[in-house]
Amino acid sequence: MDTTSTPQTARIWNYLLGGTDNYPADREVGDQIIQGMPQLAENARLSRGFLIRAARYLAGEAGVRQFLDIGSGLPAASNTHEVAQAVDPSARVVYVDYDPLVAAPARTMLTSTPEGATDYLEADMRDAPTILREASRTLDLDQPVALFLMGVLGHVESDSEAKAIVGGFLDALAPGSYFAMYDGSDTSEANTEAVRIWNISANPKYHLRSVDRLTALFDGLEIVEPGVVPVTQWRSEHPAEPVDQYCAVGRKPA
Repeated sequence: MDTTSTPQTARIWNYLLGGTDNYPADREVGDQIIQGMPQLAENARLSRGFLIRAARYLAGEAGVRQFLDIGSGLPAASNTHEVAQAVDPSARVVYVDYDPLVAAPARTMLTSTPEGATDYLEADMRDAPTILREASRTLDLDQPVALFLMGVLGHVESDSEAKAIVGGFLDALAPGSYFAMYDGSDTSEANTEAVRIWNISANPKYHLRSVDRLTALFDGLEIVEPGVVPVTQWRSEHPAEPVDQYCAVGRKPA
């Protein structure tokens, strides 16, 4: 089977980020999306900027030394371990993605400082027991962990299932752990149209949520200031105009 002829989410996102790990089928869908919503590629980069700032905040001000980045996708500029280990070289990072197409480039490109560690797991975010068991080879789950689910919960249509995925990890993580995420919102007709185009060709499909529904994913957590906001507004030194990608960071209380 020629897997390069079928558009894949990880490769489309890689294309929108300006990466090279993609094929004509991925670029065709990406171009269709950009034509319908020209700012989408910029939104992808702005969302990446939130991931970078969140990792820097968590490794720095919050003092977290362990990261579990689920749905990490293909490696791009400023990966989680690069940001965290720039703050503290002893940081340990485990990446997880279910897409077998991600595995080879991820294992090749995701290196580590001598003091820290990185690992890559091929697993579905719905399988928390397996991910936690395998991640525990690199991470000490009795100590705080930063859980990243960046841009992936939109692939889960049901709110109750999305909450169960988040809870399945946080219930097993130590108090003082954090949950960070961003996802698309239904706050504009242009974003809704872009996702409609995406869903015609791409697999898996993507589902937008309202800001209230995104906020509900943080139930039971202490949401870090400035709260649930567009990715351009989260602890940025130079906040840009709001976009339809919303984000937040929440802390698991003691």
